Amino acid sequence: MFKKILIANRGEIACRVIKTARRMGIRTVAVYSEADASARHVRMADEAVLIGPAAARESYLVIERIIAAAQQTGAQAIHPGYGFLSENEDFCAACERAGIVFIGPPVSAIRAMGSKSEAKKLMETAGVPLTPGYHGDDQSPALLREQADKIGYPVLIKAAAGGGGKGMRLVEQADAFADALASCKREAAASFGSDHVLVEKYIVRPRHIEIQVFGDSHGNCVYLFERDCSVQRRHQKVLEEAPAPGMTPERRAAMGKAAVDAAKAVGYVGAGTVEFIANQDGSFYFMEMNTRLQVEHPVTEMITGLDLVEWQLRVAAGERLPLAQEQLQIRGHALEARIYAEDPAKGFLPSTGKLVHLAPPTESLNVRIDTGVEEGDAISPHYDPMIAKLIVWDINRDRALARMLQALADYRIVGVANNVAFLSRLVACPAFANADLDTGLIERERDYLFPAEEAVPDTVWLVAALARLLQEHQAAAQRALRQPDPTSPWHMRDGWRLNAAARRELLYRCGEQTHAVHIAYRGDGYMLSLDGRSYAVRGRLNPHGLLRIEIDGTRMDATVVAAGEKRHVFVNGRTWQLVSIDSLQPVSDGGGAEGGLLAPMPGKVIALVASEGAQVEKGAPLLILEAMKMEHTIAAPAKGTLKAFRFAVGDQVSDGAELVEFEVER
Repeated sequence: MFKKILIANRGEIACRVIKTARRMGIRTVAVYSEADASARHVRMADEAVLIGPAAARESYLVIERIIAAAQQTGAQAIHPGYGFLSENEDFCAACERAGIVFIGPPVSAIRAMGSKSEAKKLMETAGVPLTPGYHGDDQSPALLREQADKIGYPVLIKAAAGGGGKGMRLVEQADAFADALASCKREAAASFGSDHVLVEKYIVRPRHIEIQVFGDSHGNCVYLFERDCSVQRRHQKVLEEAPAPGMTPERRAAMGKAAVDAAKAVGYVGAGTVEFIANQDGSFYFMEMNTRLQVEHPVTEMITGLDLVEWQLRVAAGERLPLAQEQLQIRGHALEARIYAEDPAKGFLPSTGKLVHLAPPTESLNVRIDTGVEEGDAISPHYDPMIAKLIVWDINRDRALARMLQALADYRIVGVANNVAFLSRLVACPAFANADLDTGLIERERDYLFPAEEAVPDTVWLVAALARLLQEHQAAAQRALRQPDPTSPWHMRDGWRLNAAARRELLYRCGEQTHAVHIAYRGDGYMLSLDGRSYAVRGRLNPHGLLRIEIDGTRMDATVVAAGEKRHVFVNGRTWQLVSIDSLQPVSDGGGAEGGLLAPMPGKVIALVASEGAQVEKGAPLLILEAMKMEHTIAAPAKGTLKAFRFAVGDQVSDGAELVEFEVER
């Protein structure tokens, strides 16, 4: 077994590999960019080597620097994680030339599966079922359009070297093909260095089911059952589970055999995933093979009781697979939710910033957190905005769903926009709860998943006010302890006045709603009035904003985290963001300056879609910004005239930069 390995990655997957390596007595070397100098994976590893500037293309994607770091530290093997260089055949070959073990498949397998089109040809020869489509080398737009017409719409355009939902476009009508092809090729070239695409028939209401395979260098190959990854947005997975709901033993065996046949066809060694598109009738088609460990591998670990990273290390060291196919068993049900710094209400726009408050649910045999960040760390604009993976397990799917809902209710994040509340609605959505699954579920259930703004419950305003009062009381008590006479009545925060009790008003806003909480002091708490109704309220403030509160005799727990003028209120499994308003200052209407469209995050302008001087309708695309490896279209906020662009194609822009001068038609 290896004595020391280098992990050519960052974030939660680097931390995940370090945990297993440490348990096995293997020393670890982290690599990091200048932006990741204080990152969690750097803090966890035994050693760490700086490999370049923040941009991945100048650090995590520079093969020579990764190899040099391994040689410098004496690492015997390199674990590539996922993403970055994990499926790069040149990297695998470079490791081989340097005499360093690549913890993954051989170069030949990566090469065979690296091109979706070439992989499909190979799978056809191996007898693996394929989706009807065009996988040829002729990439002329005219021929691709002709093939799409022949296949029949809807079709899917996919980057041949792609993955992770990038370089993929759904085309439902012939007249939309040209624009979708251009956009797909542009994104594919930027993400993978190749604009080669394939065109496939789009299966209506498909399920995305993948099979975990494992091979060793002795010719053994097994499948570790399936994962259902149907719940997606923009072709990126949001929720995963294992085993797949409704999977019969016969279908599982057929898909498992097809996956093993695919792996054996390329002489596969290590962990890999064969992905299938499945029809509602049970038929399935090969989609692609990922020649690496998957983001969602923890759900497989939870239902099998195995450590797939340990298997990777043992196989890479030349050992045989620990178990044979007949020894593998499924126990219970597992779900994984990807916790992202993104705003679902704004088209899942990524969010950056410092994690002011990060309190995940307590880990146990049923709840697991895989993360690359801790409270105080920052979500950077340079990399994927994942905060963590939340994984739960229980004896069946219904109990696992309940476990996930509770864990999400306990997840508290302040400092960046996040998708925790959205994930809670998704897990509770009747379609998901009843396993009515397909890759269009999120779009199909938009009304449920993206509800209109609702009235903020009275409890939220009361909790925010009580937190403020208790914080004041606590601060006064601490100040008193530093005074010569700490028991002086002048230190009291009980509202006492000479002729009458003091009365106060605290003002808060949430979206378009503004409320005043009126306060009267009582011996054992407060009388809080809201919209003419009074509540007897008392409570205790614990560390980290935790509150034990009683409202009219009903007890509950809550958390209030202050960040500037914002008050993040966590109560009854929900999160509400209030703004504390100074009653002496005028209340803003929340409006902004007219005439400009601002960059929602740092990024690069990659296309100017409209023309300066053009009159456009509301929602018309104006320019395309690339940020966090995704394209974001900046659209007209109303009918009007595009007066001027402030930046050219290729320009880097900062968060909040004015991109466009726009005149709204009056």
